[in-house]
Amino acid sequence: MSHVKQDKKLLARVRRIGGQVQSLERALSEDAECGAVLQQLAAVRGAVNGLILEVLEGHLRSHLHGDDAAHVEELAPVIAVLRSYLK
Repeated sequence: MSHVKQDKKLLARVRRIGGQVQSLERALSEDAECGAVLQQLAAVRGAVNGLILEVLEGHLRSHLHGDDAAHVEELAPVIAVLRSYLK
């Protein structure tokens, strides 16, 4: 997964997710209200889904298709479906 290793944005996303999880842990240990906990859970889930999409898209672009315009055009609907599924 060389494309993942080169993408520093992914590491930044993982660090942000870690911060969100730590915040969630604090909320749970401090007996926060259910609504606040559910909101933080939804934020973590959205962040993880975004990370999954970035890795999948990088993988598809890097390993399954070349750089020519026809392959990029074929890949666009697949990525659109993934984006809608992971929302």
